Amino acid sequence: MCRWSSRCCDVWLFTLFPKAIAHKLLLMWMFILASWVIYFSLKDHTKFLFSLRNSISLNHWNTFRNSTYPEAPPNPEISPTETELRIESIMEKLDQLIPPRPFTNVSSTTSATHSRATLLSPRDTYCRGDQLDVLLEMRDHLGRRKEYGGDFLRARIFSPALKAGASGKVTDFNNGTYLVSFTLFWEGQVSLSVLLIHPSEGVSALWRARNQGYDRVNFTGQFANGTSPVFSKCGLTLHTTAELCKYLDYRDQEAFYCLKPPRVPCEALTHVTTRNADISYIRQKEWALFHRSNVGVEIMKNFASIKVSACGKNKNIETKCRLGMKSPFPSGYSLKRKWIAAFCKQIELNETKTINDCLKRKLIYLMGDSTLRQWIQYLPKMVKTLKYFDLHGVGPFKTHVLLDAERHTLIQWKKHGHPFITQSLFSVKDDNYIPREIDRIAGDKDTAIVITLGQHLRPFPIKIFIRRAINVQKAIERLFLRSPETKVILKTENTRRLFDNAEMFSDFHGYIQNLIMRDIFMDLNVGIIDAWDMTIADSTNNIHPPDYVIENQINMFLNYIC
Repeated sequence: MCRWSSRCCDVWLFTLFPKAIAHKLLLMWMFILASWVIYFSLKDHTKFLFSLRNSISLNHWNTFRNSTYPEAPPNPEISPTETELRIESIMEKLDQLIPPRPFTNVSSTTSATHSRATLLSPRDTYCRGDQLDVLLEMRDHLGRRKEYGGDFLRARIFSPALKAGASGKVTDFNNGTYLVSFTLFWEGQVSLSVLLIHPSEGVSALWRARNQGYDRVNFTGQFANGTSPVFSKCGLTLHTTAELCKYLDYRDQEAFYCLKPPRVPCEALTHVTTRNADISYIRQKEWALFHRSNVGVEIMKNFASIKVSACGKNKNIETKCRLGMKSPFPSGYSLKRKWIAAFCKQIELNETKTINDCLKRKLIYLMGDSTLRQWIQYLPKMVKTLKYFDLHGVGPFKTHVLLDAERHTLIQWKKHGHPFITQSLFSVKDDNYIPREIDRIAGDKDTAIVITLGQHLRPFPIKIFIRRAINVQKAIERLFLRSPETKVILKTENTRRLFDNAEMFSDFHGYIQNLIMRDIFMDLNVGIIDAWDMTIADSTNNIHPPDYVIENQINMFLNYIC
């Protein structure tokens, strides 16, 4: 039987037709066959070039595709990648740190009122620089001793008259007892505070609920469509069989999706806005744990203040603040609303000339959320020569630029990529994830990058945050290969209001994310601005802390780069 080969076609044509006609038909058949081969070769070649470009391009990475598959962030690898293995390793550590705790009713959970605090080795007078230790014995609402740990506590010393404060270090013995250690940084009357933010049963509920779903936030995309924009549902995942626009970063395994509007191309997406969804993974009876009366309750309310004297101790730190230094906890303290680092010597940067000299010829890129945007809003108050440059954006989340043309200084703030949670409509026309922004920076000794990440990721499964942090770490490593003199500083998350929606925004989520950041960036030559520590010390309890806290953060930054 004749198979469809070119030789078979020759025989078939010459048999059925005269020679001249057969030759014409043969030429026509060869032309059709050649066209068919060229078409599919070019199609496959284009597909190959497209996939290659997506794997190596630094600028044109964002692809727009249609699909009917509701995929999670893409993972084309058959075997786990290095990143996936790292994510799983970190998840295992976190699951051990936050084990499931039994919950039947509130009476069996940790009670601040019934728990006991004991001052170890009490004295009439303490010396500046001493360590003061407090032993906590946790009990439930029926007065029964707790036999396991995991409570989320916040320890602090403070002196209102001196506008002074510092964090305390909490050690969990995992048996219902805790050691709280305070370093007595200043002289005067000092008060002690240990707040029970969430009992261990509440922590367990938050951890379980966080990792259950992506749908606590509703994303809405705005697509350009002539004079009438079209709106469509978007998200990190969309569980639907409808046609999707997929905005994918294959290298970093990041993804954002929108339902494709009819007759509107995916490339027409211009803006996004969000609303909190009426969805919860906290069980009904667990919500009692997050009632105002059970959040942030003082354990040491009956303790009198202690007296701290100089005692002739005046230990000065001689090592200047520099990148790569390990930041302890607490990393410093606040006195008269000025932050004083506990691990390095700060330079006084109070005069405008000193700051101007520091910033001369500097290119500074601020990447993150609105807590870092506060820097670019406050800097012109510190340095009058810095002027806003209008990049024609709209709204509070547009890219902000400050310029000092005479000193060749540029400072830019740009928000991080999805997820970004705000009811304000924000542009995604030049949206990028932080790793891609870092990839676009050449870097040199006068270039500095400040990164903050976390507040907008709290409502989503922790793997999203871990992946993003690892991708940022890899981008910094690439930057250091091409420009090791570039300065990189990480600003940790700060605390926020205690009574915000706990499931989505509890500071417990921020605390865990801070632990992850420190673990991932531990070996990098970067500076740390511990906004977490600063905002606990000053007890700001606001996602956007006051100006004096922002000034302290900027001063710490300038100490790293000057």
